[in-house]
Amino acid sequence: MKILVLNCGSSSIKYQLVDMANNAQVMAKGLLERIGLEMGEFTHKWNGQKHYEQVPIPDHTAGIKIVLNALIDPKMGVIKDFKEIGAVGNRVAHGGETFDKSVVVTDEVIEKIKALTPLAPLHTPGNLAGIYAMREVLSGVPQVAVFDTAFHTTMPPKSYLPRRLPR
Repeated sequence: MKILVLNCGSSSIKYQLVDMANNAQVMAKGLLERIGLEMGEFTHKWNGQKHYEQVPIPDHTAGIKIVLNALIDPKMGVIKDFKEIGAVGNRVAHGGETFDKSVVVTDEVIEKIKALTPLAPLHTPGNLAGIYAMREVLSGVPQVAVFDTAFHTTMPPKSYLPRRLPR
């Protein structure tokens, strides 16, 4: 299975296409920056090669379309058809106490992530923008939300509780 991994921020999209059937090989990766400004920057890397261009990226949906078109491009693409993408993994900054592990994205999950926006107000809107964009562009592909904070739920109490100092 090939998984498109997204890390969408307020004005950027970082991505990797990973082939899980081939030892999690990174087939392509890249970065879109300056989303929403007059001119953005797009960098795409594949097979030891690199493409860079300045291009308008008005919003995250336009950015996702640029990424997907690069992945199937005859020159710099690494797949022939979008159907090769089996799932999308979305980095989400904060899951609060609601999410202690990765979850499949549903309408209910989106509403819960929205409710957690005050915990990461600079990151969550961008994270959600990526989820919405993928829903619009590749509607049939399952998405998973992967929460930065879920890692911390696996820590033993001695790792996060303060030590009592001797008196």
